[in-house]
Amino acid sequence: MAATQQFLAFDLGAESGRGVLGHFDGERLKLEELHRFPNGGVRVLDSLHWDVLRLWSEMKHALSMCAQKRIDLKGIGIDTWGVDFALLGKDDALLGYPYHYRDQRTEGMLEEAFRRLPHKEIFEQSGAQFLQINTLYQLLSMVVHRSPLLEVAETFLMVPDLFNFWLTGRKVCEFTNATTTQFYNPRQSGWSREIFNALGLPFDILPEIVQPGTQLGTLLPSVAEETALPEIPVIAPACHDTGSAVAAVPAKGENWAYISSGTWSLMGIETAEPIITDQALTLNFTNEGGVNNTFRFLKNIMGLWLVQECRRTWARAGDEMPYNQITQIAMRAKPFTALIDPDDDTFLPAGDMPSRIVEYCKRTGQSPPSDKGEIVRCALESLALKYRWVLEKLEAVRGNSMTIVHIVGGGAQNGLLCQFTADATGIPVIAGPIEATAIGNIAVQAIGCGLIGSISEAREIVGRSFDLITYEPQNTARWTEAYERFLAITGLSSSVSSM
Repeated sequence: MAATQQFLAFDLGAESGRGVLGHFDGERLKLEELHRFPNGGVRVLDSLHWDVLRLWSEMKHALSMCAQKRIDLKGIGIDTWGVDFALLGKDDALLGYPYHYRDQRTEGMLEEAFRRLPHKEIFEQSGAQFLQINTLYQLLSMVVHRSPLLEVAETFLMVPDLFNFWLTGRKVCEFTNATTTQFYNPRQSGWSREIFNALGLPFDILPEIVQPGTQLGTLLPSVAEETALPEIPVIAPACHDTGSAVAAVPAKGENWAYISSGTWSLMGIETAEPIITDQALTLNFTNEGGVNNTFRFLKNIMGLWLVQECRRTWARAGDEMPYNQITQIAMRAKPFTALIDPDDDTFLPAGDMPSRIVEYCKRTGQSPPSDKGEIVRCALESLALKYRWVLEKLEAVRGNSMTIVHIVGGGAQNGLLCQFTADATGIPVIAGPIEATAIGNIAVQAIGCGLIGSISEAREIVGRSFDLITYEPQNTARWTEAYERFLAITGLSSSVSSM
């Protein structure tokens, strides 16, 4: 057996961040959570920001823990959410705290962008889904509001790239995260100068783009000294967390779809080339970068944010419940009392989610859920039905049927949602690994070091290293009836050509 190699993955999500150790012996991968810390938006006056300095401090603490434990690290990699960014000025000073994608400054920016460049041309240039949270509209809001920060900015870096810069001193943008901006051109394999010029954005702030697996450098001497570590290599994994999660999907063959399930649900397929067609534009699907020069053709779905915000609302009212208790009350609730479109704009901001779900049901002529269990079950059933809708569109675009849905990430722990997904789609669901993002992060680091030969080999290693659960479809006729109701309530079309 080969000597075990150690990797450190920093996996930063919307609710928490973690430093996770990966132990790879050449055959199997094991994870060990080293350090967990909270994350979330910080409201300052009327704006919502990320506290990147506190996150940076927590990351250095995890590095110091490695030194204290005498862990011989082969590499360090960082993944985070997409779309958000930092600006650096002269002398590489951070220009303010990065904005949170749920900040309201992007309201109305899609319409403003379309006045400057038709939406079809933006899609032709980027192949990206239209969401008001996208980096493009965050930057446009700075133009519209004449932000002085944009005027003095020297460098644009996505959030994981900012941390990579602070670790190594190298200013680059990793490919998978670059594709979430909506100004990366996948046909030209570079930033879209046409989009930047049309929207009045300064193109010269954009850095070099590098592929997953790139060794960015070693820890800066100042970081190494502060953390008592040697100058360890820093390797760019798929720095977008979904890119790392999909890298860890233990899939075989081609006819599979994935759902990276957490705060957001990202459902899609893996392709060799971007799919930039009128059909894809009509469906508002996106092409995000993957490992090994692949693309993730997918749809962003609101995800477990619906349940998370319900839980926070009830906790503020004095009724704090763990997630397993919330799932239990949903399991006991009456099925299909009401249905929602999880992606309705009503549900995007933080706030009183239970009231919003009730109001949506009233607005659409339904009897609203009457208690907490029915509210959560409504959210979960609606998510599963939206997954069916997305799966049907993926199959139509690809021209063949999917035989398996892989659910990875934290949502794989929600057995009720996994079973609902199998029931709604009518095909088996394989749930796991739960820690897909950290696993994919570590696997790509190992590929970058030459310890794993390919992404297909990495997926085989994942399949034999972690427990997976298969959910077979049940009650499909009843779910098909519910799906027809769902389409009528939400106004979503069952076809592609008529949309």
